Order: sequence, then structure tokens, then C-alpha cells
Amino acid sequence: MRKYHILIAALVVFLDRATKWLVAQKIILHDSIDVVPGLFRLTHVQNQGAAFGLFSDSPSEWKVAMLILFSVAALAVVSALLWKNGNAMNATAVALSLVFGGALGNLWVFLAPQEEKAVSQ
Repeated sequence: MRKYHILIAALVVFLDRATKWLVAQKIILHDSIDVVPGLFRLTHVQNQGAAFGLFSDSPSEWKVAMLILFSVAALAVVSALLWKNGNAMNATAVALSLVFGGALGNLWVFLAPQEEKAVSQ
């Protein structure tokens, strides 16, 4: 990966961590605030699953391991695609860098499962 790809991914991870911390500090659990009234609301919830609560009710002891494995696989695939893309800074490279940062953020959450997660609605 090139330095701009890493910078974009790092920015995504930073924004992910910062917004989750801010929500945990400012919004009571299960409470919501309207960011853009009638259009965008943040709700403080604990999501023990994947995106949109997928697998959150699963009693399987393999759930976290599988979610970690999926994140690592996504990181590997996106890394390979970014490497193949070279130094190019086109829309594809930016999109892949954003996905890479999102996968890193997800991996961080899965490795620290006691953290609370913010969900936008």
C-alpha cells in the first residue's frame, strides 16, 4: 500500500473511534439525538454482532472468531487490490482505502467486544 492509501484508512479508523467515543460520552445508552431532524438520528446501542445487528442473537461461541476472520479476509483482499492498483489515486483506490479503514475499525471492535457501539438511523 502507498502512503495516501494508509493515510485515508487511518483517517477512517480515527473517525470511527472518535465518533464511537463521542457517542458513548454524550448519549445515554438506548437514547437518541437528532443530528438532522427527520433525516438522521444517532442512537446509542450495544451491538454484539456485525452490521445492522447481524448475528447479534447468535449463541455460537464461534461468532466473534468468525467475525474476526471475515475482517482479516477483507483486509487481505483489499490490501491485495490496493497493491495491484499501485500508486494510482483514482476513485477505486480511494474506495478501497475507505473499505480498508472500515475493516480495520471493525477488527478493532471485535478484538475489544466490551466496547459500546453507536448506530446511525
